[in-house]
Amino acid sequence: MSDTLSPRSVTRPTRLYFLMLPQVHLLDLAGPAQVFYEANGFGADYDIRFCAVDAKVPTAQGLWLADLEPLPEVGPDDMVIVPGLDSETLDDLDHLPAAWLREAYSVGARICSVCSGAFALARAGLLHGRRCTTHWKVADRLQRDYQDVKVIRNRLFVRHGRIVTSAGVASGIDMALSVLEEEHGPLMVAKVARELVVYLRRNGGSDQQSIYLDYRTHVHPGVHRVQDWLVAHPEKRPTLEELAKVAGMSPRNLTRTFRQATGVTLKAFANKLKLEVAGNLLHNPDLTLEGVASHCGFQDPRQLRRLWKESYGVSPSAWRARQEAS
Repeated sequence: MSDTLSPRSVTRPTRLYFLMLPQVHLLDLAGPAQVFYEANGFGADYDIRFCAVDAKVPTAQGLWLADLEPLPEVGPDDMVIVPGLDSETLDDLDHLPAAWLREAYSVGARICSVCSGAFALARAGLLHGRRCTTHWKVADRLQRDYQDVKVIRNRLFVRHGRIVTSAGVASGIDMALSVLEEEHGPLMVAKVARELVVYLRRNGGSDQQSIYLDYRTHVHPGVHRVQDWLVAHPEKRPTLEELAKVAGMSPRNLTRTFRQATGVTLKAFANKLKLEVAGNLLHNPDLTLEGVASHCGFQDPRQLRRLWKESYGVSPSAWRARQEAS
């Protein structure tokens, strides 16, 4: 079975199994679960389930979880998430269904961990020779106990093939948003993050930023509506008055509020968005520069060339040739 992610081709819901181990941390569980739950409200299709060796499991915070499903048969299009546990329990993982985790991975499922859940993956042998991360308090311990893994510190989450580990607590939300982006794109991630009122953070190892996620660290609903509209219609050239109607604001108020909320002007955001769409289209050798400009809503190829050169220091044609040669 391949060790890399590949696009999903199935139409049935993605089965998402949370493995409930004794002394599980509530936020490590609830954060990612809430991300996928909210995503369902925006058109995703996740079948969220909670399973365990025993039907009743205590959490680290004293709340008992009951009526948990027995360990299921996991398929290649499924995902397993192991939330973190109380660090006092990490020396005793005899109750861990290691064989079940290994089987889930062997059939092609994605495996994720939050916080000290990485210890469960390591105990099951899934992190052998892999890069991973965990909560900073137990990172040295993970490296000491499992010397065949490569612990990466100061990272929100680390992806190595079909296994993703996160640093814990709130970073489990970041990891879940990253997985969601892989399956459903950045616009859905922006909507879910806004619903959760969380600050969108990128993986520290990312080699680029994305206009779809940048300038979203605000909670102004009118500005979000305008951003969503522009993302959905990059080929259009709306007037300020038309965008003001989308926002439910006056043109003057939208201009002022957009800059206050995002830190950039409305025109600058729209141009950045068009350039990012253009960058994706330039990878298509069948599209001429005129076609790219038309798809992105530029007035003509000259405007695309001018803005591209200002932003990236080279012409679109030179950039395209460089990409084809690399």
